[in-house]
Amino acid sequence: MATKKNEVNVSIPAIDIRIFELKLVGDSPLIVHAWSEKAKREMLEKQMKKASKGKEAKDPFKDFVNSLYWLSEKPENPTMDDVKKAKFGFPSVAFKAAAVDGGYQSGVTSTKTTSRGAFHIIGDMVEIEGTPDIREDMVRIGMGTADIRYRGEFKKWSVTLHIRYNTRAMSMEQIINLFNIGGFACGVGEWRPSKDGNFGMFHVE
Repeated sequence: MATKKNEVNVSIPAIDIRIFELKLVGDSPLIVHAWSEKAKREMLEKQMKKASKGKEAKDPFKDFVNSLYWLSEKPENPTMDDVKKAKFGFPSVAFKAAAVDGGYQSGVTSTKTTSRGAFHIIGDMVEIEGTPDIREDMVRIGMGTADIRYRGEFKKWSVTLHIRYNTRAMSMEQIINLFNIGGFACGVGEWRPSKDGNFGMFHVE
């Protein structure tokens, strides 16, 4: 016996997706530390149980340029002049994490899941407006061992984010507020407030 199919008309509300531009200005220096090709190669070799070649002599300037997220084409042997002319970026996901975590910590949003799905930053990297300087720090790397790290530091910096958001989930004003809170409470980069530091703080211009 043939079954009868009932046709039902379903009305699906359209998602109202919009885009806006948001400029963030640094309130404290931004310390960057990208994974260098050397570090990634050494990690892979260790996981593949390959014999260690031993540590190379430390090159402070090389460590500095390798800590930066290059948007311009990176020269084979960059100089400080190359650094001053180049464009650099920072992972956009770090800014979203600051906004999401800051909103949750302050009680503005009840769950992180809600704000994670309400907006997205366009692009994997956002360009940093500013020129990096070389920074030297003494760090602890475990078991009481100390090391000297050379990284890029942007003393004065800003970024412009392009944000796609669902107006039915969150308003533009609410999202801007999340970034303002996240810039103070969480920050981005090394030694940020969420990691017991005070670097990488920012506000919405």
